[in-house]
Amino acid sequence: MHQVGRPLAAALSALTAVTVMGVFPASATPETAAEALTGEQAAATRMRGMSLEQKVGQLFVTYAYGPAADSAHPKNLAEYGVATPAEVVRKYHLGGVIYFNWTDSFANPKQVAALSNGLQRAAMSSGARLPLLISTDQEQGVVTRFSSPATLFPGSMALGAARDAGLARQAAEITGRELRAVGINQNFAPDADVNVNPANPVIGVRSFSSDPKLVAQQVTAQVKGYQQGRFGQSVSATVKHFPGHGDTNQDSHYTLPVINHTPEQWRQLDAPPFQAAIKAGVDSIMSAHIVTPKLDDSGEPATLSPKMLTGLLRGQLGYRGVIITDSLQMEAVRIKHPDAEIPVLALKAGADMLLMPKNLDVAIKAVLDAVRSGEISERRIDESLLRVLLLKIKRGALTHPLVDEAAVDKVVGIPAHLATAQQVTDRTVTAVRNDAGLLPLRAKPGKVLVAGSSSATALGQKLTARGVTPTVQVTGDKPTEAVIAKAVAAAEGQDLVLVLTNRATTDAQQRELVKRLVATGKPVVGVAVRDPYDVAIEDAKTWLTTYSATAVSMESLTKVLFGEAKPSGKLPVGVPVLGDPAQIRYPFGFGLTW
Repeated sequence: MHQVGRPLAAALSALTAVTVMGVFPASATPETAAEALTGEQAAATRMRGMSLEQKVGQLFVTYAYGPAADSAHPKNLAEYGVATPAEVVRKYHLGGVIYFNWTDSFANPKQVAALSNGLQRAAMSSGARLPLLISTDQEQGVVTRFSSPATLFPGSMALGAARDAGLARQAAEITGRELRAVGINQNFAPDADVNVNPANPVIGVRSFSSDPKLVAQQVTAQVKGYQQGRFGQSVSATVKHFPGHGDTNQDSHYTLPVINHTPEQWRQLDAPPFQAAIKAGVDSIMSAHIVTPKLDDSGEPATLSPKMLTGLLRGQLGYRGVIITDSLQMEAVRIKHPDAEIPVLALKAGADMLLMPKNLDVAIKAVLDAVRSGEISERRIDESLLRVLLLKIKRGALTHPLVDEAAVDKVVGIPAHLATAQQVTDRTVTAVRNDAGLLPLRAKPGKVLVAGSSSATALGQKLTARGVTPTVQVTGDKPTEAVIAKAVAAAEGQDLVLVLTNRATTDAQQRELVKRLVATGKPVVGVAVRDPYDVAIEDAKTWLTTYSATAVSMESLTKVLFGEAKPSGKLPVGVPVLGDPAQIRYPFGFGLTW
């Protein structure tokens, strides 16, 4: 068994003092604080007795396939050599598990709660007997894993349009409460990137804004919202993607983006949201797989760069919490190095938790070999392990790992949460153009064509509920000539045409659909249901943007169309002229109302 060095043992013995100084929520009672101290003592004892294999396993987070802890799945056998999610946890002594829809983790709330409890029992009955961090990406909006009947919000940029930190905090509080009710104790949100590049293919509306002050305000609110609440009932927030993924036109899932911000530009533009999150006490920060040559001349992505993680994040910004990598399966981090080198380099750079390596067996063996050869000291492993344990203690994951499966329906998707989500979303719709004075509709149209993205179906349902007869044509994000012609033909005999676009500035076929529908002479309302940059398409004289295709956003949109609610959102980004990014068509803060 491997022993902890004296400095680290001293740190562990000082956990009581750390608790008093604010590791735990201010709302913690003496009783829950006592429980926390018991958890700390147990964690310290277990850490001193953990094997190297168990310590290293605690630094890894991965997924497992199947809706139940003990359900066999062939993909588990193929990737891990064992059949069930519980066996994956036990085999590798995992510190964390992440849930996705494609791993069959989300069927319904009670199923998720049972899965979480099953995995926690597997973790606590084997190896180091330490509960898991169970995570997901519930940013809301375009990145939503836990769907209806969970309460859904429209996402970050929509909240930025509302300009109200209180609404952002409410959204995080409700989202966090529902996640914790099903056993998820860590959320990889909010996004702290400042989206200054309209061509950004991977961030966009996941960002709150192009303005660093607004992003910092919203990030602070959401960190506090996720991490507030009674001990053992909040979730850890994780801001991402350090040092800032907002100014790129490349997707790090597929290639290695380069951002050429100078140190001064970085301090003014990218750093403020991360500084705000650190000040707010964020539990973890996720690294980005991007190269920033003017900040770091190593040529390495930030995830693998000591200068970025240890020097900039820990040294200059003073961050003391957990640093977790973005997925190590993304091509950006795998371009320059074989898979066996990546986790070792990430740990040497300063990361604490390693997310989703391409080959978990290879990754863990590489770290073990690096420690045994002296390339990485065991003390370095202990430093990260201590941070992970502190995080688990801080959020009650160590002392409150299990959830009440019978109580899930009393928390997830309850009427009070749904009502709040609608009230929040009603504040986000932004009216950008109303040249013909078409809106709000002065009379209820008898027949309406709803064409465009998949959200057309949800909008059609909202119209039907108001006594309107809609013709719905989901033309998709790349409509063919035949699909466009069918939509144009369907516009005949209609009183109104609603065309919903999804990143149409990057798709000529969607722009052609808008142009041809306008050419019919029918009243046309364009609605950008994702990136607001679509409102720069000149053909339509009436434009709204919802920043979100969720059903709750379609309800808010319908209210605005019919004058049941006024559009109160303000653009959280500047919208450039189509084809000329240097010229702004609609400035930051612009928004009409009536």
